[in-house]
Amino acid sequence: MNLWGGRFKEQTDELVFQFNASLPYDRRLYRQDIEGSLAHVAMLAKQGILTEEEKNAITEGLNGIRNDIASGALPIDETCEDIHSFVESTLIGRIGNAGKKLHTGRSRNDQVALDMRLYIRDEIRTVDAELKRLLETLLKVMEENTETYMPGFTHLQKAQPVTLAHHFGAYFEMFLRDRGRLNDILTRMNVCPLGAGALAGTTYPLDRFYTAGLLAFDAPTRNSMDSVSDRDYLIELLGALSIVMMHLSRLCEEIILWNSNEYRFVELSDTYSTGSSIMPQKKNPDIAELIRGKTGRVYGALTALLTTMKGLPLAYNKDMQEDKELSFDALDTVKNCLILFTGMIASLRFRKDVMRKSAMNGFTNATDAADYLVKKGVPFRDAHGIIGRLVLLCLERGISLDDLNLEDYQNVCPVFEEDIYDAIRLETCVEKRVTPGAPGPDVMKPVLDEYKKILGS
Repeated sequence: MNLWGGRFKEQTDELVFQFNASLPYDRRLYRQDIEGSLAHVAMLAKQGILTEEEKNAITEGLNGIRNDIASGALPIDETCEDIHSFVESTLIGRIGNAGKKLHTGRSRNDQVALDMRLYIRDEIRTVDAELKRLLETLLKVMEENTETYMPGFTHLQKAQPVTLAHHFGAYFEMFLRDRGRLNDILTRMNVCPLGAGALAGTTYPLDRFYTAGLLAFDAPTRNSMDSVSDRDYLIELLGALSIVMMHLSRLCEEIILWNSNEYRFVELSDTYSTGSSIMPQKKNPDIAELIRGKTGRVYGALTALLTTMKGLPLAYNKDMQEDKELSFDALDTVKNCLILFTGMIASLRFRKDVMRKSAMNGFTNATDAADYLVKKGVPFRDAHGIIGRLVLLCLERGISLDDLNLEDYQNVCPVFEEDIYDAIRLETCVEKRVTPGAPGPDVMKPVLDEYKKILGS
């Protein structure tokens, strides 16, 4: 049932109707649509535009519709153009002429804008809660692995020794920033567009501040044209969700590498793995790979909405209807990925012995050997060259710096003494790194304490 057909003589072509309809995806907005309508009706009655009897009848009718949809007692009529038309036509069918006054002083443009803001506000809080759960899981891993030594990498080459706690701490910071971005968006978008009308407000004496307050917005929007044509908050959201997925994808890539036979740093739980249909020995990191793959899907939503908006004149244009399907899909994808990713991380088994051996066999202590010489008075550039020659010697013999005898060291540089072995021990290399942000336990502990405070745990 169309609520706008008075000016038309002919029925809309069926293909045109289907192409134009948004009900298949905006049906999920029914709660927000009814919530906005309840606030609008309360304001209309306060302003004397509706009588108390009309307000009560509409309010009772809307609450009944919401409850019936939620319980399944009221199926959503697929012949309706959108969820707004369905709710309004159902209301009129239930309460009669009073229902026809529901739309007084508003347009579908500001109604849609309101519904999306209400929905996105709820969804941001849901994503934020999942990010918090992930951070709690990461923090638990960190607390249990402050002395789990592993190689740190640059260019995928072993570089310097770190701890697993420090490595995961980098991702903790990333996901913490993700929460900050989401909350920034929440603050910026929390203004109410209802009352903007189609684009130029209305002649009815609406109290937009009252409506905004009822719906827990900070204020009404300040420009009616911007109110109905603004999709910045959705673009910001899709940008923030894209960054979340990028962070998930980076750690998934590492899990995939660490799970390989060449690394063997981790063992995936059977519950987060699959096998091969032909190779019985395989245990595939499919969840990590799928999350990595779905990152492009969220990026696509961001690019699509940016492209949709880039050439639109003011104010509302039907192109903007494309925002919903893209946003809904991106939000669903990110929420599902966060839930699965958190479970996967919580169930990982870390091969601490393999990580330690890998750190010891990759010359990750070479920089510390150079620093040893500097402390003995050798200029750093000379020390760099000396250690480089020692590394070449080790490569020729197939051994590590720890395995060279003192004579080998002194043949290259007589400054070396017996204390070189303690200086390049894995534990020493990590523990003496005590500048803020480093992996040393003395600086890691206060960071972990701060993370606990941030999470409220």
